[in-house]
Amino acid sequence: MIRVPQVRVVDEEGKQMGVMSTPDALRLAQDRGYDLVEVAPMEAPPVTRLLDYGQFKYEQARREKEARRHQRSVDFKEIRLKVKIGKGDFDTKVRRAVEFLVDGDRVKVTVQFRGREVSHAYLGRDLLIRFSEQIGEHGAVERQPLLEGKQMSLVITSNHKPKQVRHEEGHNGVAAEEAAAETETDKAAASPRAAATVSGAGKTAEA
Repeated sequence: MIRVPQVRVVDEEGKQMGVMSTPDALRLAQDRGYDLVEVAPMEAPPVTRLLDYGQFKYEQARREKEARRHQRSVDFKEIRLKVKIGKGDFDTKVRRAVEFLVDGDRVKVTVQFRGREVSHAYLGRDLLIRFSEQIGEHGAVERQPLLEGKQMSLVITSNHKPKQVRHEEGHNGVAAEEAAAETETDKAAASPRAAATVSGAGKTAEA
């Protein structure tokens, strides 16, 4: 329910109708067969628009769904090293860490000590520092080497933006299930019952 005495009205085609009393705006919406919806309630006076509220909520749900589709959460990956790791294995681990960082993930690099190796913790620290130098252009050290029990680790954050998620139908069965769920969401959003309390022309709703 719009409770302010005056509103700024935009018609169904996006044309500015100016400021008018709320009752007049309601009558205008009713005469044209549309709902009067607040689209910018914080403005002075609030901005309202003549539109089909059910369709408005449907389009809003679709936009939000599309935004979620392209979002990607940042994962926390871990690379494990041994104090006496060979050069070939070390280089392989570096390449793997770079792949994670290019994808926008954070990487925890851990050196595991065996037996009395922990008494020479500086070897692990040197190894971690050398590792961080190898991937310098792809990430930055977020947490310096820290000894925890019989392991030492550092955390590297990516210099790259997280890659967008690509949804492929049937991929491990997940995309297909998501598509089905989204279809149900779309139907619900388009349903008059799902459109809050708006079910007929001339009624008001807050977007």
